[in-house]
Amino acid sequence: MFSPGVRKVLDIITAAGREAYVVGGAVRDLLLGREPKEFDVCTDACPREVLTLAAENRIKAFKKGAAFGVISWILDDEEIEIATFRTEFYGNDAHRPEKVEFVWALEDDLARRDFTVNAIAMRADGSIVDPFEGRPDLEAGVLRAVGDPEERFGEDALRMFRACRFVAEYGFTLAPETKAAIPRALHRVAGLSVERVRDEIYRTLMAEHAAAGLELMRETGLLSADCRGRVNGFDTAVPVLPELARLAGVAQNPEYHQFDVWEHTLRVVSNVPAEPALRWAALLHDVAKGLPEVRGTNRRGLPTDYGHARKGAQITGRIMERLRFPPAFARRVTWLVRNHMRFPELEERFVLRWLKSLAPDFHNRQELLEAVGECLALRRADLLGGKVDSLAVLDGNQRLEEMVKDVMWRVPFFPEDLAITGGEVAALVGRGPQVKQVMEDLVVRVQGGQLDNHPGVLKEAVEKKAWRRKMSGDNQEPSHPRKMRDRSPS
Repeated sequence: MFSPGVRKVLDIITAAGREAYVVGGAVRDLLLGREPKEFDVCTDACPREVLTLAAENRIKAFKKGAAFGVISWILDDEEIEIATFRTEFYGNDAHRPEKVEFVWALEDDLARRDFTVNAIAMRADGSIVDPFEGRPDLEAGVLRAVGDPEERFGEDALRMFRACRFVAEYGFTLAPETKAAIPRALHRVAGLSVERVRDEIYRTLMAEHAAAGLELMRETGLLSADCRGRVNGFDTAVPVLPELARLAGVAQNPEYHQFDVWEHTLRVVSNVPAEPALRWAALLHDVAKGLPEVRGTNRRGLPTDYGHARKGAQITGRIMERLRFPPAFARRVTWLVRNHMRFPELEERFVLRWLKSLAPDFHNRQELLEAVGECLALRRADLLGGKVDSLAVLDGNQRLEEMVKDVMWRVPFFPEDLAITGGEVAALVGRGPQVKQVMEDLVVRVQGGQLDNHPGVLKEAVEKKAWRRKMSGDNQEPSHPRKMRDRSPS
């Protein structure tokens, strides 16, 4: 049940005449039959006493959060946080308490926690202390705030996003009174940093029940709220994801789609693997649909959204920058959104042309292969997300995946894929920019079927090119401009 390190912590503190309990997420996960990611211990021993006990038992310890009464012990390479019972008082900060006071009763400590399922304590013998009836909520799959939900969300606004994440991770249902309190506390989101909000959305998106968590964010107004970003030393309002909030109710052409844009988006998210770039691309792939600049109607008066992938990529790029994602990650997500509608006919010449057009966006074969694989996975999820008569296209998508693998195995798309190295080419044509030019020419000729990607064939082709360059004088070093002037008539 507990790791040896945690059991030792509990034994040492209780042997000293103090109380000690495992609390929070570890207890929740143990009761659900899950493996806890980490263990937190709370005690009525003050921080100084916890440090003294560590020293007496020759345990490495350090202050993890002195202001909050948290001491970390290191046992068998496991870090275990030990916190003194406390209560918290909140002020203007939307996430961190303004003041902490140590208390001597476990129930007072549990009362400060966010949800009843996280306000359960467990003794060393496995018995539990559950003053807020978190265990019945856990068994019923209900997520309920401890005490007054509006107070809990007013204290720490991030708890509203955490509620959505727990719904996504555990499949909980948010208690009605807890859900109803979120809109009344939305003004507190303005004090949260964009990084904290982004990370909670990220974790929600990666969870098993991501669609439920995202829908809860939309329903309660969290997607339409503003958080806070720091720019040049000044705080500025940062919209969370209003671009997504507006998608609910945006109709699509019923000849091709069964659902509105938002319901379709949630289904696409659910149908892609839980890989970060794919999940974010699924979330944003139709973000431009319904906008005035892309929404139109066909001759039968049904809605169209021509160009939504291109416009959506522009919006995605701005969202990635606003939420402060790393540039490389942002580029991949944006690329997927831009290309999620662009696929070739099922003939090798078209597949090859398509791959050649995509290759310049990447540095090597592995990057290209990964990106194309993600693009095809996104297309599959898009089709499964409510497209009408999608089976035939799904079959075509599977055939396209197989063709891509075959072409990528046989055909070079980068100089590094050739069966000849840049050093070997340089030995034949001389060092300089001509090496790159020759390598790129070889790639094109192999792609076109003019040459086999075989060392002997490529070497012979380079030798012929070197001979032609020599005969034409192309391999002569150009005269230096100054020398040319020196030889000119005076």
